[in-house]
This record gives sequence, structure tokens and C-alpha cells, in this order.
Amino acid sequence: MRAPRVVIIGAGVAGLAAALELAFLGLDVEVVERAAGPGGKMREVEVGGARLDAGPTVLTMRWVFEEIFAAAGANLADHVPMRQAAIIARHAWSAEERLDLYADTDKSEDAIGRLAGAAEARGYREFCRCARRIYETLEEPFIRSPRPRLLSLIAGAGLTGLADLWALRPFSTLWGALGEFFADPRLRQLFARYATYCGSSPFLAPATLMLVAHVESQGVWLVEGGMHRLAAALAELAARSGARFRYGSEVSEIVVEAGRAAGVKLARGERLDADAVVVNADAAAIADGLFGSAVAHAVPAVDRRARSLSAVTWSLLANADGFPLLRHNVFFSRDYRAEFSDIVQHQRLPAAPTVYVCAQDREDHDEKAPDHAGRFLCIVNAPPTGDRDPLNQAELEACGERTFSHLERCGLFLHHRPETVLVTDPAAFERLFPATGGALYGRASQGWKASFDRPIARSKLPRLYLAGGSVHPGPGVPMAALSGRLAAASLVSDIALTQPSRRTDTRGGISMP
Repeated sequence: MRAPRVVIIGAGVAGLAAALELAFLGLDVEVVERAAGPGGKMREVEVGGARLDAGPTVLTMRWVFEEIFAAAGANLADHVPMRQAAIIARHAWSAEERLDLYADTDKSEDAIGRLAGAAEARGYREFCRCARRIYETLEEPFIRSPRPRLLSLIAGAGLTGLADLWALRPFSTLWGALGEFFADPRLRQLFARYATYCGSSPFLAPATLMLVAHVESQGVWLVEGGMHRLAAALAELAARSGARFRYGSEVSEIVVEAGRAAGVKLARGERLDADAVVVNADAAAIADGLFGSAVAHAVPAVDRRARSLSAVTWSLLANADGFPLLRHNVFFSRDYRAEFSDIVQHQRLPAAPTVYVCAQDREDHDEKAPDHAGRFLCIVNAPPTGDRDPLNQAELEACGERTFSHLERCGLFLHHRPETVLVTDPAAFERLFPATGGALYGRASQGWKASFDRPIARSKLPRLYLAGGSVHPGPGVPMAALSGRLAAASLVSDIALTQPSRRTDTRGGISMP
């Protein structure tokens, strides 16, 4: 019996997770990716002869990838060596004001007490309890659910679980909820930053995003060789399981026949027939007709005003001094409200940005700066206007001046040459990820309903499935990977797969269904 054929558009982490799962089940899987290699937003760039991570740099929820590799008969640790960071991140507001957050919450509580006093330390402890409760309430009925709905969440909780649902603070913003725990504006700002993990303003994002604090306390992992190694390992294992990859190939159209997705056409004219198609691209690209008018109705359009944040990034080689860098470092602006007013309300670069610095050659503990130039990724938030109001060179240069001047005020000096810097702005992200304006997280999580408004794995068109950070359960490396698993599971269920016997690498030759 012929194995069902699946074409996956995009080799981001969601497409890779789906490809691995489907190929291991015995389906005929072909992945079409217009870039030269796998990774999507988990990409590498070359600067001055060195390879740098230029996308996500923080890995949490390791269990997601342990499950993905285990489902394919492999061990994550054998393919992607990593270790847990003892210090999650180092935060600074000036050259004198610093705070480390630890994987050990007792150590974090002590550090907060030293910075802001005993009352704030107690507030942090209560905040951690609340964050854990929110995560535990949402993990099964929302994060792992293929089709989460508010009413089903309420019904599933029952009378005894209503208190847990109310603890989610469904009608509070993240910024407002944090005021219940912290009086010190620096701590409120620090934990409000979790809204930016899904590309949102903390003044509009729901309080449920406090769960990120619990996720980070369960482990932030440092991947040996960089985050891109995880994407490469997924691609290698998928290929070993039978998936085929076409890099440097762009899909111009999703073919629709008999009322369902039936394959794709490549930009160079070739047609690939399929029993199902998985799209690992921003859902807005489908709605905007980038894959043809026949499938534009398959997902709801995203209002430009609902787009998530974009960014300006600097990938650079530099010699650093003056600040004891760790792997992950955040240098906060003094006025968070003004910063997000600039970005969200006025759709312009912030006058005073918060800057994230990933020092890719540093560890999670204080160490002497290396004598040679190190690899750095510096990021500031930006509006997603790369398709309609691209930044000019003067604006980018002014943004760079504000960014690196802020770092210097906090004590960090990055000495670099112009030829060892690569700047990526919203227009460049729009070119990499079309129909987004440079938005990096799909739809912004603004308002209590936002998380339920994301498209799910099953589109409105039969045999067309969605995966990636713009669909449920949301953005971020582990969430995108989960979306790929949800797409694969939905596809397998819909085509009523009868799995044939398949060869394995283990003694005995075949495994029976």
C-alpha cells in the first residue's frame, strides 16, 4: 500500500518536528525550504568568518524535545548536548544596579532581597507560586490541546477548578498583575519583559504570561554549538527517518483539487503532488495570498494592528569590557511605558530602548573576558512596519547610537569594526518571513482572548495544516515545536493512517504497528 505523501512548506522548528514525526511513522515526507538550510527563525549568520546564532537564543521546556526525539526512537542528549544554566540571566538598570535571576528560586529570592528589600523578596516568592499555578492550570487543557477553547477550558475545570481558572487573572494585564507582587518598579519591569517573549506589550498582554517565570525556573538550557544545532539535529534525524529536503526551493502556490490541498507548485514551475500539505510559515502569508488565492480563505486574516513586535538586531564580533557578561544579559530602559508607547502606539523605534545581549561565547557564571573578539547578538524591540514604512539608514544609525550608548551607561563597552557587524531590521525580517511586516511572533498576545484567536493546526481547507509560532500554542522554540507535533497528529488522524511495517535501526529488522 502506498504511503500517504506529505509536503511540508518550511524547515523551521515546527516543520522539522512535523517532518520527523511523520517520516518516522512511515509517511512519504518532502520538506521544501527556500533558504539554504534548516532552522527558519532559528538561523545562523556569518560575520567576519564566524558563525553566530541570529534567532532564538534561549531554550526552555527541554521536555518538548525529549518527547520529540523519544517518539522517533532517539535520545535528545545523544544528538544535542546541552546543560542547564545556573544563572538564567543578568539584568542591569545602570552601572551600579544589577540583578541575577537563578534557576534556584531561593537564590533569586536572596538576590532580590539584597537589591530591593525583604518585602520585595516575599513578593517574589508569592509571584513564583502564582506563576506555577497558572502553568499547571494551562499545560494540559491549553498548551497541549489541539483545539483550546475558553468554554471547554471552563467545562474541563469543573466546579473545583474554577478557583484555579480565576487565579489566571483573565481580565488583568501582565503589568497590572505584577503590581500585586512588586512595589519596586525595576522588578515590575523585569518580570513584565516576559510579554516580549511572545512579541507583545506588557501593558496589553494578559497576566497569564507570568507562567514564563515558572517555565524558566524549570530550566534554561545552553546548547553546545549554539541553538542552530538543535535545528540541524532535527533535520538530520528526519532525513534518517526517510524525509527528503529541498533547500533553495520556493513554493509559489498550494494546489487545491476536489476541495482539498493536493500538493504545491514551486516557483520554478515543478509540481509536487501530495495527500496533505503542512505550512510552516506565518499564517498571514496564506491569508495574504502568497500561496495562491485558492487557499487564502483557509486562515483568518491578521489585522496589521494585531501584529506582534519586530526587532532591530546586531550580530557582531567585538571585544567586550567593563561589564561582567553572562550568556544572557538584559539592560533595561528607565521608562518602560514610554518605550512601549513609542513602539506600539506611535509605531516608531523607542527613544530609550531596552537591550538584550547574548554573549554567545560566555557561560552562565562570571568569568574573565576572552582576549579575542567574542560573538554577540544585541536586540531591541521595534514596530512591525517593515512592509509599509521601512527604516532609512539615518534611523538605523540613530537607533544603533542610542542602543550602544545605553550599554555604555550600564558599563558595557563593545569594541568592534563596521565590517564585523550585520544589522537586521523589520524590513529584512519581512523579506525573510513575508507578509509579517517583520513581526517575529505572529499575532500579538493582547487582551484576554488573544491566545484563543490564533489559528489551530487544522485550517479551514481539508488536508491543509498549519504549524509555527503564528499558530497555537504560540511563539517560542518549544511552543513552535509543539505546533508541529499537533499538525502531524491532526494529519495522521484525518487520513486514517494504517501504518505499514517499517525498517528500524534496532536488531530484529522491523517494528510492527
